[in-house]
Amino acid sequence: MTLDRRLWISLPIPTILISPDDLIEDINPAAEGFLNASVKTVVGTPVWDILAVDYPLEPAFARARENETALFVNDVDVGSGQRAPQKSALEIAPLFGEPGHMLLMISPRELSGRMTQNHSVKSAAKSAIGMAEMLAHEIKNPLAGITGAAQLLSMNLSADELELTDLIVAESRRIVKLLEQVEQFGNLTSPVRDAVNLHDVLDRARRSALLGFGAQMKIVEDYDPSLPYALGDKDQLLQVVLNLLKNASEAAGKEGGTIRLHSYFEHSFRMVRSDGTGTSLPLQIEVIDDGPGLPEHIKADVFDPFVSGRENGTGLGLALVSKIISEHDGWISVDSTPGHTVFRISLPRAPNPPKDVPVRQENKTTSKES
Repeated sequence: MTLDRRLWISLPIPTILISPDDLIEDINPAAEGFLNASVKTVVGTPVWDILAVDYPLEPAFARARENETALFVNDVDVGSGQRAPQKSALEIAPLFGEPGHMLLMISPRELSGRMTQNHSVKSAAKSAIGMAEMLAHEIKNPLAGITGAAQLLSMNLSADELELTDLIVAESRRIVKLLEQVEQFGNLTSPVRDAVNLHDVLDRARRSALLGFGAQMKIVEDYDPSLPYALGDKDQLLQVVLNLLKNASEAAGKEGGTIRLHSYFEHSFRMVRSDGTGTSLPLQIEVIDDGPGLPEHIKADVFDPFVSGRENGTGLGLALVSKIISEHDGWISVDSTPGHTVFRISLPRAPNPPKDVPVRQENKTTSKES
């Protein structure tokens, strides 16, 4: 048995291989269980005769194939003739090296203990954030007193003793800075959305990073020059990009590395909500670094509050990023391996961009780089 075949059989997610003429070419064992059908009975059958999706998926699927881009659909009912529909997320991607072939992956929502557990974890995190905000507010006042007292003491101390008071002041200020991050996370205002030039946001973030925390990094621009305006809050989106750049810079350490800022247009990308409504998210930003990658044990929870891969990290930077993008009705994801980490942000297009902005034709697309 070849390695490819072993990997195919081992995939825990129901996956269907679809031929250029929309026939099922293969399904993995997980898909056999989901469809309640054997591979022999479905191979050669039109996929839309077997798979029932409560969403007009076929046109978007055809566009994804034509443009060789990925397609993500969340919270739709998926079933077959042999089983009742189940709320699931769909991920569709072209098969590398096989023109016209597509992979369709089905991620059923867990309806048992895991869902309850996740709900409890999120509720606990929300309560912890509220408690942290309250403590941050109460702790900052006595810290200011401690800092002031240490500074007064330092006026009558010798040079050797000054080292101790300087340490008190420095550590107090460090704690205040951490507390301000906690307060910022809880007090984030709703975005005031308008037409935003994403390249202006990326350029401002790049310049700021190179003058400060990212001075040791090389930041490369890779922009789609005809990218339309996004619908968003410019200041909050700047905060998102700065946080991602800072995260990549801190992961690289003193030796530095390369960060690539990549923008492109993908008109087939659409997010579907549980109520059946959907939002088109064609504007894509990727922050790509060549650092060590995310630790394996936090990959699945990296956007949750208080989850950090650094020893002294607060675990609020990426949680804040996720919160801002969610309030923009956008989508953020991460794909990380050692030497290649990609944070991808998908945003809606501004309905009424400024008159001097070039209007992209819907049949003109930029394919995603690998």
